[in-house]
Amino acid sequence: MKTELIEVSPTQKEIKIEVEAEAIKDVYAKVSQKYAKGASIPGFRKGYAPLDIVRLRYKEEIKNDVLQQVLPAKVAEAIQEHSLQPLTEPNLHIEDVENLVVNGSKPIGLHVHVEVMPDIPAPKYKDLEVTRRRKPVEDAEVEGLIANRLKEHAALIPVEDRKSKLGDTVIADLAGTFDDDPDGEPITADDLEVVLGDEVIEKAFTENLIGVKPDEDKDFTVTYPEEFSSAALAGKTLHYKARIKTVGTMEVPELNDEWAKSLDEGYESLADLRTKLKGDLESYADSDADARVRNDAIAKLIAENAFEVPGTLIENQARNLLNNFAQDLQQRGVDLNKVENDFVTLAFEQMKSQAERDVRGAMLLDKIGEAEKVVVSESEVDEEIGKMAEHYRSTPEEIRLSLERQGGTGTIHNNLRTRKSIEAMIAKAKVVEGEWIDEAANAIAEAAEEKPKKAAKAKSSEPKEAKKKTAKSKA
Repeated sequence: MKTELIEVSPTQKEIKIEVEAEAIKDVYAKVSQKYAKGASIPGFRKGYAPLDIVRLRYKEEIKNDVLQQVLPAKVAEAIQEHSLQPLTEPNLHIEDVENLVVNGSKPIGLHVHVEVMPDIPAPKYKDLEVTRRRKPVEDAEVEGLIANRLKEHAALIPVEDRKSKLGDTVIADLAGTFDDDPDGEPITADDLEVVLGDEVIEKAFTENLIGVKPDEDKDFTVTYPEEFSSAALAGKTLHYKARIKTVGTMEVPELNDEWAKSLDEGYESLADLRTKLKGDLESYADSDADARVRNDAIAKLIAENAFEVPGTLIENQARNLLNNFAQDLQQRGVDLNKVENDFVTLAFEQMKSQAERDVRGAMLLDKIGEAEKVVVSESEVDEEIGKMAEHYRSTPEEIRLSLERQGGTGTIHNNLRTRKSIEAMIAKAKVVEGEWIDEAANAIAEAAEEKPKKAAKAKSSEPKEAKKKTAKSKA
């Protein structure tokens, strides 16, 4: 067998193979004999038809059997000869397939396309410059947390001598039917609390539940905006039947030391509560700043180290991202059966760029792990399993059993190795402290500035004739 390796790209290899005629001839003879023994051909006893007639009658079947017996073995032999490790099943193309013969009168030529991992050069990861920006903790944030705590401990005081008004809390049982599907399964909600006038409450609820009293029934219709947070309700019109159970006002506890002590969290006073809440916010700010440093460092690592990523790995990661996206949509109430195929295709294509970054980053971090001699011990795996058990309120034994059903602790081991590789990279980076930049606020400000500019541009590009007509109509 003759083979030639062609370097198409760092991840794509092509092998030209010429299978010798003698090897094909031997297999052709054996396959022909197999068919001849079981062949039932009119005019001949079973198994006694002339070999040439059998070969003519079962020409295609014999050809396929010969190719199945010869080619896979030869392809595997060629791949091993050139020390390739394919990521997927090789693709093979037979030369001059229209004139292909398998009787051993001439060799068979074919091309095999193989996708492999590229040889990644030693990554440039030392002295990466990263700025650490930590969000300062403001007293207003602490007071906001305390205000939320107060709301959580507020008590509903029923009112019985009047109807509901703005600011009251109405508790009701709700059943809603879709306008476009009146016979469908209704949406129900028992003991639903509606704070009349609250900005997070749909205005129609406030408008229709003002002026109600306990034990009253109320029918009303709500048309949700297209951009509503729940995809299942966005743009829909629902007819609700409400049974009013309670109308009351929320009484917030008095902000003092006694209330702070009543929280059963070990606070000695209101001042102690403020101090500890601020400490929690400081810790979160540190963790968030460190996470940003890691993300920025990985982004710079990817930008500094360019190489070809195997398409198969990108496709697999893009599918993982798409599956996660689908699960998120499902949890938000989206019926996946109603999602258009074009939308799925577009989402998948958009996820490929993120998938490529994910794969590239993982490959580079693996190389850093090798360079830094990162090792994950069994005790570290045990510790991680212990943390998982604590998080899921389970036992380490139950977590291990669950992991074994999913293939073992390999995923945990790999995650820990990646984490330690990131730590090793950060240890070699140049991390400088920088001023906090509120990116979200900046984005909103930029969008606000851009809107008038676009409007002005659109106005200035209005045709002169149109401007004249507008001026005349105003006059």
